[in-house]
Amino acid sequence: MATILCIETATTSCSVAISKNGKLIDLLEDTSKQYSHAEKLHVFINDILKKNNLEPKNLDAVAVSKGPGSYTGLRIGVSTAKGLCFALDLPLISIPTMQSLARKVNEPGIIIPMLDARRMEVYSAVFQSDFTQIRDTKAEILDEQSFLNYLENSKVNFIGDGVSKFKEICHHQNASFIEAELPSAAQMAELAEEKFKKSDLEDVAYFEPYYLKDFIAG
Repeated sequence: MATILCIETATTSCSVAISKNGKLIDLLEDTSKQYSHAEKLHVFINDILKKNNLEPKNLDAVAVSKGPGSYTGLRIGVSTAKGLCFALDLPLISIPTMQSLARKVNEPGIIIPMLDARRMEVYSAVFQSDFTQIRDTKAEILDEQSFLNYLENSKVNFIGDGVSKFKEICHHQNASFIEAELPSAAQMAELAEEKFKKSDLEDVAYFEPYYLKDFIAG
């Protein structure tokens, strides 16, 4: 039975979970609109371990959301995860942010997680209702024709903090909008267990977040 610490910092949400055998045991998160990762991530990790009578040495692995998402958030999450893995000699598991966000949807139809990438651009991917990914994650500029090939053939569930701006220009009857939802460490538990069992692990020394776009200071 693997005990895994899950870390999600790809957006403004700072989220930490403990899973055992793929089941969520506990969750601590701050879903405010302000980036609190630098102040709260290590506090959340210490608190959730203490609350569940665990010590770092009791962990079997650390899982981290790999992106895409906020450059700063991803760097803080990944550097924290790598630091723990180095210090405790633990394996590192990376979870694509779009995969875990898609798992917040419990409705029939296509699932399109969508994270804000400034202006009218979003990061998005496409999944079937069983969470099988059918289109790669990419950055794209939204317009009235976006995702029309999916909307014409099925109900489509859009989820994430990029949904609000697409809702303004998409009026298709098959579109369902789940706004203001952010990725959470809670949905990482099952995915992390699957990777742990398959030894689908990252090289702690060389792993980097999946930024998708080059950093532009603003």
